[in-house]
Amino acid sequence: MEYLFIASLWIAYCALHSYLISTGFTNLMTRLLKNYYAFYRFFYILISLILLIPLINFTAQSDSRIIITYGYPLSIVRYALISGSLLMFFWAFFFNYDSLSFFGIRQILNFGKSKKINPSEEIKRNGLLGIMRHPMYFALILYLWCQTFRMMDIIINMVLTIYVIIGTRLEERKLVLEFGDIYIKYQQEVPMLIPFTKAKVK
Repeated sequence: MEYLFIASLWIAYCALHSYLISTGFTNLMTRLLKNYYAFYRFFYILISLILLIPLINFTAQSDSRIIITYGYPLSIVRYALISGSLLMFFWAFFFNYDSLSFFGIRQILNFGKSKKINPSEEIKRNGLLGIMRHPMYFALILYLWCQTFRMMDIIINMVLTIYVIIGTRLEERKLVLEFGDIYIKYQQEVPMLIPFTKAKVK
């Protein structure tokens, strides 16, 4: 029962997290907030963290015995994968993406300014983004499964992995709507999550 309850909490968190950034809800917020929508991204990140921290703490306190241990040489492989996933995540975050926009800070800084964006200038193809379209999500999945010790870890990692995959596909739809043929061409040339695989052809 405890597994089911905690898994339900994580599913509820993922559903809320996805809904608050969905096209339908953000369009509603755009109409309601008008120019003040520039502050929405910051609010979204803030509420996500406020809800996530107690959920992680609650899950960590669950009574679930260790079923997987990593002895030599698996421990070395595990630490190598953890290091690689963290390096990939933060490299993509700071060098391939706009970290200020991710936190909503750039939107706040641009509040009240009219800035026209050319979509063709917004799709980056350099670095990790030339290998896969979502390196941060790939790194997150890899990191999650390197942190598997308990049955609870397996359950939560399954929930989060499914959420990342579904969320990535939903994000892809939004990017196609935003950038059109430019992003479709990018989809045809670069794989979505797994590097060095055949890209999805439309």
